[in-house]
Amino acid sequence: MKDILEEIIAHKRMEVARQKEAVDVRQLIRLCDPAAPAVSMKRALATSPTGIIAEFKRRSPSKGWIKEHGDAGVIPPGYEQAGASALSILTDKPFFGGSLDDIRTVRPLVKLPILRKDFIIDEYQLYQSKAVGANAILLIAACLRTDECSALAAKAHDLGLEVLLEIHSETELDYICPHIDMVGVNNRNLGTFHTDVENSFRMAELLPKGMLKISESGISQASTIKTLREVGFRGFLIGETFMKTEEPDKALRELINGVLC
Repeated sequence: MKDILEEIIAHKRMEVARQKEAVDVRQLIRLCDPAAPAVSMKRALATSPTGIIAEFKRRSPSKGWIKEHGDAGVIPPGYEQAGASALSILTDKPFFGGSLDDIRTVRPLVKLPILRKDFIIDEYQLYQSKAVGANAILLIAACLRTDECSALAAKAHDLGLEVLLEIHSETELDYICPHIDMVGVNNRNLGTFHTDVENSFRMAELLPKGMLKISESGISQASTIKTLREVGFRGFLIGETFMKTEEPDKALRELINGVLC
């Protein structure tokens, strides 16, 4: 199967180059509010009895459109009301149907921490994230060299952003550095988009003690969350399970009830 990630990153490099031409980084810096209240995603997950990060995602490369006309002004606030611990907002447009405007829309409507989920490869994207009100950013090991990842994570901290590092296998453990706040184990292979939740169980013992651990993708059952919590995971990033339903907030509420019972 063609490596989808390679195609996405090639497109992302061109996209960021165009964005830099359209909006100078100095303009973004002026939009970054140093007085904005710090909302910690790490703390929210560590203290939550469920740890569910509810994701707003309109489409995916493997499934196509999930909810083409999903409203960022309605669904994420609904997630907060239903009991989500944090929000993940997809901002990639060509492959996931999102945009930075989605975070701009959501930010004033919720108090929950917001993760900007995208393919971050350039410092410029960190300034974008801060300017629109994100609290945390995703760095994907498969998209970066270790030195690039470390430098981006350090810069994110300079801007007051927390960092979620996403890895898929033990070969990416060396991406973990002092500037990483949370480690996410992606159960989906980003090259083939094959998903297997067993990947989180395989990786659990290999992750550093004391690191906040998040399981990503392929989670749909309360029983899975309960079992993952038993092996040390405190965050669970779930999107498609909710977004494919008529009422994503209701689906989230039902899952939370199942976890807590």
